[in-house]
Amino acid sequence: MAAAEDTNSTQNPSGSDAPKLSDLLDRGWKLYDEVDTTNESSSSNAVQVKVKRGIMQLEEATRMVNQLNLFSRNEALEEIPTTDLKYLLLPALLGALTMKQVNPSKRLEHVQAAHVYFRDFLQRCKDYDICSFQLPRASEDTTDTPTEERMNPSVPMPMSQPDLIAMATQRQAKIERFNQRKETEAKLSEIRGLVESGSADEEVVRDFYLLHVRRWVTLALEEIDSINQEIEILKRMELFKQSAPQPSPPKRPPMKPFILTKDAMQAKVFGAGYPSLATMTVDEWYDQHRRQGCLPDQGIPRSADSNAEEDERAERERKEENDDEEALQKARDWDDWKDTHRRGYGNRKNMG
Repeated sequence: MAAAEDTNSTQNPSGSDAPKLSDLLDRGWKLYDEVDTTNESSSSNAVQVKVKRGIMQLEEATRMVNQLNLFSRNEALEEIPTTDLKYLLLPALLGALTMKQVNPSKRLEHVQAAHVYFRDFLQRCKDYDICSFQLPRASEDTTDTPTEERMNPSVPMPMSQPDLIAMATQRQAKIERFNQRKETEAKLSEIRGLVESGSADEEVVRDFYLLHVRRWVTLALEEIDSINQEIEILKRMELFKQSAPQPSPPKRPPMKPFILTKDAMQAKVFGAGYPSLATMTVDEWYDQHRRQGCLPDQGIPRSADSNAEEDERAERERKEENDDEEALQKARDWDDWKDTHRRGYGNRKNMG
């Protein structure tokens, strides 16, 4: 089995030195600690950038571990070199960082990926018998739900009688894991300074990494319990959205085409495009209504005085045209009288 230090000589095809496996793990681990202990909101841009960077570092380290075949099911825990023990934490750190991603549209995808990481970590710890625990089932989501209930989330789940013994066992197991984690964290704080200063011997360093692995076992078990509950909720929400009837938009009456014509040929085919197009001139309208007797002044009888004056004027003009002596003499006398008498003479009403 190759050791982690073999990666120090790995080179890129361009000839430059590739990042060391230990450096990749240390950077990803440090980014996780910064994200886990920060007071900033997990949805802030700065935190999400660190999460993505940490995931990239740990994924690259995982690919290198797989290429080097650092771990095998055919070996015991004692056969793993002390320098390689910390790489057991890669799937656990990946799962923890994946759970810190904030994207509501991909939440189900993220929690399912984190479930795979945590279970892979627990399976490896189980294979090496690092500590005693019960490995969760590979699938504890709603895939075992009956078809009718999955297709119709409104159907209520049958309420079974609570298993008091199982509930008491789970509660006791959680209490034991909590106490184990506190004890492990206390031991880690005692020897952390020696390991980080480089003055600890190999046995202390080995215990340091094994304590980290045991601590993450308790954390991974708790994370898987919460992930199973969240997966069930997310799947039921998705089914509810799919089954909910979508409100149909109100139907609007179809709009008639509106065409503005450019020439006489288009006007013959499509029309003018607007309803108020003139069909005759004003004079044509007047003549049409005069013939139909629809004008306002038609049908009103004229007064008798105006008819008499018109008849007298017409008779006088006729006699003048026929050279009537009497009419001509009367006209001459009237002209002479107007020459010697000013206009309005004899009109006493005007006091002239």
